[in-house]
Amino acid sequence: MERYIFNECVYTGAGSRECLIEELSNRKFKKVLLVTDDVIIKTGVAKKVSDVLDRGGYKYSIFYDIKPNPTVENVQAGYRALKKSRADVIIAVGGGSVIDTAKAMSIIATNKKHLDVVSLSGAVKTENKAFPLIAIPTTSGTGAEVTINYVITDTIKKKKMVCVDPNDIPIMSIVDAELMSSMPKGLTASTGMDALTHAIESLICKGATQFSDMFALESIRTIAKYLIIAYKDGNNIEAREKMAFAQYVVGMGFSNVGLGIVHSMAHPLGGRFDVAHGVANAMLLPTVMKYNAESDSKPKYRLIAECFGLKTTGCTDDKCVTMAVNVVKKLAKELNIPTSLSEFGIELKDLDILSEDAYSDICTGGNPRSTSVKDIKNLYKSLLK
Repeated sequence: MERYIFNECVYTGAGSRECLIEELSNRKFKKVLLVTDDVIIKTGVAKKVSDVLDRGGYKYSIFYDIKPNPTVENVQAGYRALKKSRADVIIAVGGGSVIDTAKAMSIIATNKKHLDVVSLSGAVKTENKAFPLIAIPTTSGTGAEVTINYVITDTIKKKKMVCVDPNDIPIMSIVDAELMSSMPKGLTASTGMDALTHAIESLICKGATQFSDMFALESIRTIAKYLIIAYKDGNNIEAREKMAFAQYVVGMGFSNVGLGIVHSMAHPLGGRFDVAHGVANAMLLPTVMKYNAESDSKPKYRLIAECFGLKTTGCTDDKCVTMAVNVVKKLAKELNIPTSLSEFGIELKDLDILSEDAYSDICTGGNPRSTSVKDIKNLYKSLLK
């Protein structure tokens, strides 16, 4: 038996944020808590959404105290802001950090025994559906607007908590590429590689299905064609729309079938060294792909290579693995992704705790190749240059 969970509704396309007025009216919502961050406010992106609310005559409060790697404290502060606002719906406008924070806020708002937030770590079956949440992404990478996952940092343990809960999924997503045009090149690169990591990991993970493969392969094909264009020309609305599409469809896939140790290893890099999640994934992806090829997933590397337009006729599976790994490595280089963990102050002495954290991460169970703390440490070590 297979189970798939998606949003109730999604709007896509440039300018699709305009649907808010009708949707809020149809759903009988009266007051909004707009959750975002200071960067989204300073760049004027949040105003593009609040202007719609103004035109519709909706009252709203704003909460924006959210870090790039959101913390338990951010979630709790957001919950207090929600109570104070007396809003009946949350609208999250931002990248994965903002949407993840809003998802955690919405869960504790209806499940009070989890107000500590840390008790939500892992696959927790909460009793009640989350507080109504509409997610509007401003980056093309996390897919947070359609997943049943969110990631929050436990600052005491210095550990990223991966929380998996079907109750947290937003009731609606609005994927409006016009809100993504202000992304700087570095963020375009890292979030795009995050989406690619989701696609490749969900394609080769243990839980992959024919249904999820459909999402993963379409996402890889789209990213292979449009990420570089979006990176070089942020105002190219076609490339922005295609990348927005790619992140959304792969979110539909990996949310339901899982990921692997690229994410397991990326999470402690963020939790302990504040490495941006997309950057961590991009650094790790080619190395872990090569490691994971020694598994039943090897034949799928041919599909990855073909999605990048490479010809594989007559090639052995081993040759296709090399082709797939090299084309992903080439893409990361073109996007100026860092190549060494040392650039973030990580040293050999740090690898033991990083490896333990990664091995215990919830994503490890989905990895196509059985692994160990020692294997993970060796993978980290290969990126200390």
